[in-house]
Amino acid sequence: MKTVRIVGVPEHFNLPWHMAIEEGAFQERGIDLQWTDVPEGTGRMCQMLQSHETDLAIILTEGIVKSISEGNPTKIVQEYISSPLLWGIHVSTKSDFKTISELKNTTAAISRFGSGSHLMAFVNARNEGWDTDTLPFKVINNLDGAIEALTQRSADYFMWEHFTTKPLVDNGTFGRLGDCPTPWPCFVIAATDEFLENDTGTLRHILEVINVYTWEFKRIPSIDRTLSNRYGQQLEDIQKWLSLTRWSQQQISIQNIENVKDTLINLKLITKSISPNEILASL
Repeated sequence: MKTVRIVGVPEHFNLPWHMAIEEGAFQERGIDLQWTDVPEGTGRMCQMLQSHETDLAIILTEGIVKSISEGNPTKIVQEYISSPLLWGIHVSTKSDFKTISELKNTTAAISRFGSGSHLMAFVNARNEGWDTDTLPFKVINNLDGAIEALTQRSADYFMWEHFTTKPLVDNGTFGRLGDCPTPWPCFVIAATDEFLENDTGTLRHILEVINVYTWEFKRIPSIDRTLSNRYGQQLEDIQKWLSLTRWSQQQISIQNIENVKDTLINLKLITKSISPNEILASL
């Protein structure tokens, strides 16, 4: 049995992985796929890939492109979610903020530098016409840290996936001022160069299994109810999320990688432009 370590956020996007693990689909291929939830998100997962704490990660496209551009010995092996991620822009309901424009020059809570919440704050600022050179941030590690920071006014707003934070909007913890979708497919599967070099055959088996699960995922009877119960979401919210979300079974396009890279360069988040061949693995 080949042991493979994989990490991802504890969100509804990753249920196909958990179903495949729980049903023994990887074990049938001789693979012990060991999943670890990383609530801190993409910034932490980039560190784990770089320090060989994991072999694979289900990770935000913009975050891993930035990390690879900065020398992380990792490659994207496949697109996972081909649809954009809808980033909700949240404030404390006790604050006076009513519109996104009022957040200019205020402090964004981010899980960590290099995370999606960090990078998308720049994308949102660019969309709003703000100066992206002077954005202030407060690192809060995870969603619980964001609740604390916004409630205690040590940060002013927080960007996180729309449906994950919906229960906190419903219960009055957060107010949502709007959404900022990613201008590219949101999640990819990344592997360390070491794993790619030594375990290509194992990786192919893993991708074959998960691609069967994601291809069939929306067709599973009552999958909306399963997701609702498992992730504590309202059924109507899950149904809307399912209608917006598309899983992928192929490599992300060079055009999308160039778009991510150009955006990061324009926002001065990376200084070195590397070729798509240095970002994408060819299996």
